[in-house]
Amino acid sequence: MAKDVKPTRKNLMEIEDRIELSERGHGTLEKKRDGLIMEFMDILDKAQDVRGDLADDYEDAQKKINMARAMEGDVAVRGAAAALQEHPEITTESKNIMGVVVPQIESSRVSKSLDQRGYGIMGTSARIDEAAEAYEDLLESIILAAEVETAMKKMLREIETTKRRVNALEFTILPDLYEGQEYIEQKLEEKEREETFRLKKIKDKKEQEEKEAQQAKDDVEETREAATGDTAGTESEEMGQSTAGSVPGGD
Repeated sequence: MAKDVKPTRKNLMEIEDRIELSERGHGTLEKKRDGLIMEFMDILDKAQDVRGDLADDYEDAQKKINMARAMEGDVAVRGAAAALQEHPEITTESKNIMGVVVPQIESSRVSKSLDQRGYGIMGTSARIDEAAEAYEDLLESIILAAEVETAMKKMLREIETTKRRVNALEFTILPDLYEGQEYIEQKLEEKEREETFRLKKIKDKKEQEEKEAQQAKDDVEETREAATGDTAGTESEEMGQSTAGSVPGGD
């Protein structure tokens, strides 16, 4: 990925912004994951208790319905069950746990008094009453178990999703961004070194040219001074010879 990025300062700034955003997102997701796990552990403890209560209630209900059938007969038990007029009502709402929407189940008309069950008190025995009460308790346990199990499954799915996002950022996205950042920085440093070297060469060449120009100028000055000196010497010599020729003889 790094070599696919054009090494410019603009791209470097964009990658740095993405790194900052990804690091913040990674930290936020890690906190969310840890919070979800803590909430999940609480729900898991509750689920284990609910499962235990559900198993106990189911076993108790089975024992009491079997006892009622044995004592009163299957027809009497079925007749008592068919006499029920008001059926339980269930309403569902939702609540938010760390961003996860889980159901909250509310029930009504589950537990009933003797006169609300529809069958006559005189026509049944205490065995049927006990079986009815046991199954009412079992139904309440089933409703609570459904709420807890559904919440637990949703929390678990959200934890897995969050963990995948954290891992994607930690092991894929951020390493690629760091690699791209390092690649661009290296290329920009190379360009900077090359530019510095090029400017240094230009400066050295310019200084050399100036030095050569100054040397040539000095040579010209020296040549001119030497020529001027030779001319002055010749003129002095000629003037000396002319003066000597114009002096009369001593005779």
